[in-house]
Amino acid sequence: MTFVLRRLGFYLIAFWASLTINFLLPRLIPGDPVGRMIGTMQGTLTDEQIDQFRHLFGLDDRPLPLQYVQYLGDVLTGHLGMSISQFPTPVTEVIGTQLGWTLLLGGSALIVAVVLGNLLGVVVAWRRNGVLDRILPPLLVFVGSFPYFFIAMGALFLFAVSLKWFPIGQAFTLGSQPSFSPQFLGDVLTHLFLPAVTIVAVSIGGWMLGMRNTMIATSAEDYITMARAKGLREGRIMFRYAARNAMLPSITSFGMSIGFVVGGALLTEVVFAYPGIGYQLLRAVQALDYPLMQGIFLTLTAAVLIANFLIDIVYVRLDPRVRVR
Repeated sequence: MTFVLRRLGFYLIAFWASLTINFLLPRLIPGDPVGRMIGTMQGTLTDEQIDQFRHLFGLDDRPLPLQYVQYLGDVLTGHLGMSISQFPTPVTEVIGTQLGWTLLLGGSALIVAVVLGNLLGVVVAWRRNGVLDRILPPLLVFVGSFPYFFIAMGALFLFAVSLKWFPIGQAFTLGSQPSFSPQFLGDVLTHLFLPAVTIVAVSIGGWMLGMRNTMIATSAEDYITMARAKGLREGRIMFRYAARNAMLPSITSFGMSIGFVVGGALLTEVVFAYPGIGYQLLRAVQALDYPLMQGIFLTLTAAVLIANFLIDIVYVRLDPRVRVR
């Protein structure tokens, strides 16, 4: 319990620090988003109405500490303000309509990368210096060295524009009615495949190398030698003895990698015009939509911190030695 409370305190401090940075960064961006929005209304607002708009968006002339206190109070009450670029839609509503697509893209890509990468790492390490061990690690590391957006643009040009095997963008065919019908779900999976493969291609190499190195160290343990001396099958030793213990470091890496995968999903969404949070964030930055930018950053930060906290709890259950450290 002491370990859990200590980790909880750490993540609460990290969340407070992210809130502070989230408050300051948009205000450092040059430009006047309220003035831009008012300009589109062709001067039909009075000075009093303009001041009310600035107060509504938290961009009035009050001292920065007072704005900060109000911002913390709004976050704690779940009020993230109104979107400037999509006024008068609340920020929570804008994020809520896009969050599901980001979770679908990032979540499916992360699960595939973790499962496939760890499985390849187990097989490659167990057959060390074999054909797969000589080809896969350098190949996947080479692919993983490229930025997400570079692989995404290459995949989009080759498989969507040139070969026309997949749709160019969006989450489903424009004009189709969202439903749980097999036709619509198949359309969603078709649009999801290429962006998800882009994220998997960049991130799978790290998972494979991590599991490979841990498996090589685990294979030298005495209990592996004892299992072989008992005459157990190689497949059983590989998965039930070696891989089972080598998975522990991967659990910690899973929590830390969520942030990288989320970042990759955001960039991939922009390239494929996928209607998730990343695509919405780009539009918010272009429109200097402070409330929406803050809401998206806050949502992503909270998701990563919560995921890491849950991973810490699971890791303690799997490896009680962590409590002593």
